[in-house]
Amino acid sequence: MNCVSKCLGAGVILAFLISSSAQAGGLYLYELGTPDVGAAAAGWAARAQDASTAFTNPAGMTRLEKSELLVGVQPLYLHAKFSPDADTTTSGSDGDASTWLPAGGLYYVHNLRPKLKIGVSTVGYFGLGLEYENDWVGRYYVREVKLQALGVQPALAYQVTDWLSLGAGVVALYGVLDEKVAVNNIGPNQSDGKLKIEDSDWTYQVNLGVLVEPRQGTRFGLTYLSEGDLKFKDEPDFSNLGPGLETLLRANGLLDAKIKIEFTMPQALMLSAFHELSDRWAVMGNLGWQDWSEFGKVGVTVASEDTSSLTLDRNYKDTWHVAVGAQYRVADPLLLTAGMAYDSSMMDDEDRTPDLPLGEAWRFGLGARYDWSKNLAFGLGYTLLWSGDLDMDVNRGPLAGRVSGTYEDVSMSFINFYLNWKF
Repeated sequence: MNCVSKCLGAGVILAFLISSSAQAGGLYLYELGTPDVGAAAAGWAARAQDASTAFTNPAGMTRLEKSELLVGVQPLYLHAKFSPDADTTTSGSDGDASTWLPAGGLYYVHNLRPKLKIGVSTVGYFGLGLEYENDWVGRYYVREVKLQALGVQPALAYQVTDWLSLGAGVVALYGVLDEKVAVNNIGPNQSDGKLKIEDSDWTYQVNLGVLVEPRQGTRFGLTYLSEGDLKFKDEPDFSNLGPGLETLLRANGLLDAKIKIEFTMPQALMLSAFHELSDRWAVMGNLGWQDWSEFGKVGVTVASEDTSSLTLDRNYKDTWHVAVGAQYRVADPLLLTAGMAYDSSMMDDEDRTPDLPLGEAWRFGLGARYDWSKNLAFGLGYTLLWSGDLDMDVNRGPLAGRVSGTYEDVSMSFINFYLNWKF
């Protein structure tokens, strides 16, 4: 192998390492095992009717007269099936990443004094996990990916005046990256190799909240969630490499390379309103913004004989959120909720990749709460997130090929069961 072909081959492999190690996608979820699931998150920062306000708006804890504990169990189902078209150059099966995933949350608010409350939340509100078949047409882009974070947040709230409350929390986040991708050995009768990258990291976000209640039954909430940086480091774990590819990687020190991947979890703002029309009816709504353009800028460093660093811009866009909802008190023990929401897409069709097959999202929620006694309530909620058909066309050269087609009827279903206990 002459110097030119060797350097060219090394450059191709290095480009593959860098691009394949930056494919993990993430998503903020409003569905956190709380009663908000039954209202499509409408009233998120202003409802403040149970212990989940410790996370959705820490300032809302001042509205709770007693100490409260809320536990939510929330399985979710992701429907994501890909149908390739004639432009796809890689052979293999259609892609199906549909799966059930566990979720939920735990929230506690402690009544120190009538105007001073502390709380703690344990919740997973960021990330996504996908697993495709081993032989699907996009296996050289991603076969399995998990980028998720579990957060624990202590929070404090103080009622400054009869109409103004302030709250703040610090979320300690444990993030996990687990990614597997097939490697094209490029040769007759050669099976695929495998590349695995896995690591974890800690970061934090600041969660600030304001609650304004100009009159009884009418309130406005504003929350700010700061950005957080996740940094993952690992040696790529290769297996079943063809002899030519393994020799090329070894000659350039890439079998033992160190890969560092850096993501910025986006900052977010949420403005919410809640208004009681009567003793039975109330309406609520949201207007939100999330800074996804920063998350799309992924820093990747490959340290081998020569260290290469660059920032991959996935061309993500900031997103906007709007929601409306209502709740109706059927009788003293039974409360019904409903809502709908819209989130703009963080990407254009030409920037969609198989690790995050999402676009604009419509949410439709229904829920019910039953007060078993003055101190014990339980409820359930359902939200359908609908994105519809999503086109994708990616092309990363000869190693990965071109994958073109449509994700059909993309959706997520969230089913929540929760228990709220006052004491």
